[in-house]
Amino acid sequence: LLRRFGWAGIAALVPASFAGFVRFLFPRTLFEPEPVFRAGRREDYPSWTVSERFRRERGVWIVHDGGGIYALVARCTHLGCTPYWLEAEAKFKCPCHGSGFTREGVNFEGPAPRPLERAKVGLDGNGDLVVDLSVRFRAERGEWGRPGSFVQAEG
Repeated sequence: LLRRFGWAGIAALVPASFAGFVRFLFPRTLFEPEPVFRAGRREDYPSWTVSERFRRERGVWIVHDGGGIYALVARCTHLGCTPYWLEAEAKFKCPCHGSGFTREGVNFEGPAPRPLERAKVGLDGNGDLVVDLSVRFRAERGEWGRPGSFVQAEG
């Protein structure tokens, strides 16, 4: 009886080991969405609003500050946590260590060493907003005024 259980254990161990080896040959890969996406029309974003429509899916807020529309990257510059937009206080607040950012993305409280980054934003041939997350603009380098860091609010 003991011999049968021994052979049964070996018979189960060999296929399991083979399956583990085959799984090892095909490593897990991370599939990320394309960095460029359409974010709708300028009219979809009223003045002085922060849209959270793409925060979870794409990690970006679309902000209309009255004069321009820009895309803020939803990643705290301290340790990379995702801040929340607090409408009542008109600020972004990081839940990890308490960093606070203005609507424009400028850090004003907590340990964040620099402002939030902006993603490239532009208009396609149909007038739709196009966000490119592979291109970033940093305020401390004076890049927030460069072409691509924002689009004019009105046509």
